[in-house]
Amino acid sequence: MTSPLSLEKHMANTSPLRPLAIFGAGGLGREVLVLVHQINEQQPTWQLMGFYDDAQPEAGTLHGLPYLGAAADLNAVSEPLHVVVAMGNSRSRAAVVQRLTSRLLSFATLIHPGVPCAPYQNVQIGAGCIISQGCILTTDIVLGQHVLLNLGCTIGHDAVLEDFCSLMPHANVGGAAHLAQGVYLGTNATVINQVQVGAHTIVGAGAVAVRNLPANCTAVGVPAQAIKQQAL
Repeated sequence: MTSPLSLEKHMANTSPLRPLAIFGAGGLGREVLVLVHQINEQQPTWQLMGFYDDAQPEAGTLHGLPYLGAAADLNAVSEPLHVVVAMGNSRSRAAVVQRLTSRLLSFATLIHPGVPCAPYQNVQIGAGCIISQGCILTTDIVLGQHVLLNLGCTIGHDAVLEDFCSLMPHANVGGAAHLAQGVYLGTNATVINQVQVGAHTIVGAGAVAVRNLPANCTAVGVPAQAIKQQAL
């Protein structure tokens, strides 16, 4: 961990920190705040500005950071600002991103410093992704934009996770599996190697997908079976 003295010296000799706001003042937003602190302890990178959320929290501050307003206020910023959308639901995250239209906004990619992402791994990571502590990514992997990997997720070789996929803690994706846009894997859910999961499908907590799953369904159990279709 960087001491206060060495941090002050480092900041005096490098470019300024990049301003960052968190959209989402709920539990995931506070977890993302912890992630940002962990990144900054390893390498000072982000200047935390505060939280935005369409639902105003009861308190005016969260963990010492101010509540700054709703999406409309974020679109009205007058200076360049990085933002990360901390919403666990894939559809909700996509809806917020679609509404953040200001050209002054850019989406931050946050990767826990303990997650290896060396060039030789050939891992492609899109803008706005959140990769939490304890995740393991092997090789030749593609993550689209705004993919969420919560604590302790594993992604195998040649896997593809399209935009807005959401993996809850300890979810596992096998080699050459393909998750289409907006797929949600619950806690401890597994998609085994070469299985394809259709867009916006939910794989419930602890479920194991051993064969392809269609789009827009909810699948549970071992092996995972679709139990209902979701409204489009």
